Amino acid sequence: MTIKNLKLSVVICSYNRAKYIANAMESLYNQSIDKSLYEVFVVDNNSTDNTKEICQDYIAKNTDFNIRYIEEKRQGATYARNTGAALAKGKYLVFMDDDAEANVDFLERILIFFKNNPNADGVGGRIIPLYIPEEPKWMSYYVSSLVGNFDYSNTVKEFAPEKFPLESNMVTPKQLFDEVGGFDENLLGVVGTLRIGGESKGYHIKLQKMGKRIYYDPTIIVRHVIETEKLTRAYMYRVASGIGRGERARTLAISYWSFIKKNIEYFIKWGASIILAVKYTLKGNPSQALPIIQFRNDAFLGLWGK
Repeated sequence: MTIKNLKLSVVICSYNRAKYIANAMESLYNQSIDKSLYEVFVVDNNSTDNTKEICQDYIAKNTDFNIRYIEEKRQGATYARNTGAALAKGKYLVFMDDDAEANVDFLERILIFFKNNPNADGVGGRIIPLYIPEEPKWMSYYVSSLVGNFDYSNTVKEFAPEKFPLESNMVTPKQLFDEVGGFDENLLGVVGTLRIGGESKGYHIKLQKMGKRIYYDPTIIVRHVIETEKLTRAYMYRVASGIGRGERARTLAISYWSFIKKNIEYFIKWGASIILAVKYTLKGNPSQALPIIQFRNDAFLGLWGK
């Protein structure tokens, strides 16, 4: 394989997902495009399970697959993603999670998008939760974003200002990624049980301020595995508060006034969550009411550094 044929570099950050990482790799192996058009990097961020053995065994058995296993000892998803990106040779970087499964035409749809939109500066796709064994009754559209549910538009559409793809299904030109310095390593993503989210938001806001155009394409699809038994109150708090922590770090890096404005925005959203909770209760779905309020409350705690 020659580097000149590589058009896509897929980067998967992995941490203790031995149960699902093989499925993620297999979904990329079975893509509808020729394997000369892409490479895959699995970046292990200090997993304590047998992720390493599973990846190495899979790679050894699939010698026709351009995939590499890498270890990143600095703890934090952002470090891992940046490490994989630094090694990439493709024109476009594709980021996907270790507990996601790509549709068979996932990479083909990305190539088609850029063929039809050669001046685009990035694209994000749809993320569909794959609940195991089933979606919990208390889940609602407004809370499902915490488990990766993402569907911005029914058609190809440019993201509005401060709207952006998620890290688990986003594509960006390698040259542009390098130009802006990759993901902000002050926003580390997952660090053990701590979350400081927002690396995709910080990155794409930089691009938008540069006048870059980022799009959404609903045909670029991954499915994100969600084990409903793990959706505990503690887990939902970590995710929601991680969003707040990320916004705290991002806005304070800009200015204290930016942080104050984010607090005002969160107050408004908190009020809206109460209204939504009342509506769900009046419609006979009280189990879906409390999680909406808890989501906003936990995000607020994260914003305040709790």
